Amino acid sequence: MVPPLRLPHRASVAPLNAPRTGLTSSRGNAIASQRCIRPTSRPACSSSISSCSSRNIPLPPSRLQLAPMSTMQATHGHSQACCNIPPVVSEGYVPKGSYEEVGGMKSYVTGLEEATKGIVAVFDIFGYFDQTLQGADILATSDHHQKYKVFMPDWFNGSPCPAEWYPPNTEEKQKDLGEWFGKNMPQGPAAALPGYIAALKAANPSITSWGLIGYCWGGKVAEIVTSGEDNPFEIAAACHPAMVDPAGAEKIPVPYILLASGEDPAEDVKQFQNKLKVPHHVETFGDQVHGWMAARADLSNPRIQEEYIRGYKTVLEFFGKHWN
Repeated sequence: MVPPLRLPHRASVAPLNAPRTGLTSSRGNAIASQRCIRPTSRPACSSSISSCSSRNIPLPPSRLQLAPMSTMQATHGHSQACCNIPPVVSEGYVPKGSYEEVGGMKSYVTGLEEATKGIVAVFDIFGYFDQTLQGADILATSDHHQKYKVFMPDWFNGSPCPAEWYPPNTEEKQKDLGEWFGKNMPQGPAAALPGYIAALKAANPSITSWGLIGYCWGGKVAEIVTSGEDNPFEIAAACHPAMVDPAGAEKIPVPYILLASGEDPAEDVKQFQNKLKVPHHVETFGDQVHGWMAARADLSNPRIQEEYIRGYKTVLEFFGKHWN
């Protein structure tokens, strides 16, 4: 039997006035207890908001070694660009950014103050996890010709989906999960993002252009906001997005990259790609789980870490090519 992936580590949530290092959590005991959980099945969020499932993905042979850097080959007309990802840490990641209040919302902020381009990152249902914050730091600190400042707002107001609800194998968990989703539909953040961007612009006048990246639940947010009339973004990325809707693709007016997992609905992804009318890159990471670039990434697994790195390289290269 293939062993299940481990529960991802939840990141420390610091007070708004915390220093840029040594982030602490007001929920330390609860977080510590979550880190000890080893579920029989890893958390998964399917393409349907009302049903969740997961399946085991075979682990790579033990002889597989992770190269210092993964190089993305050109696919679907996507050209390779120059960017170097900082070393990825599988355990005990220390975030490089800090938590600030922006537009009345707690936000993780990382990157250079002199950056002229900003990225808003919309996390998955599990909120601030080490793997997700490390991804934000990768976008902000990679050796790339363009430097970005990244902002990750807390849309859940400190109450993300508890990881211990997965798998939802009891009636109580299913009830709790359904209620949580009912209070946290992606349409809410999508509608609020233009206002959040207005607050970011006021606080960061040096940033003149804005991009978006969303993970799982956040990928649906990216689809909704970029296909709407009040889209404030000039480029967007959806990583293993939930509830892929091809009907939204043809309304998206900005360059768009979608990275799917092997667990995402292949036909929906294909139709979404076919309906995009803008510069785009759509790719399926076939041996990865839904969530491999965010909270569900088991970075102690060499193959998963390799594809986690390649995923971020792919996003950076697409942004570098299509975001002028």
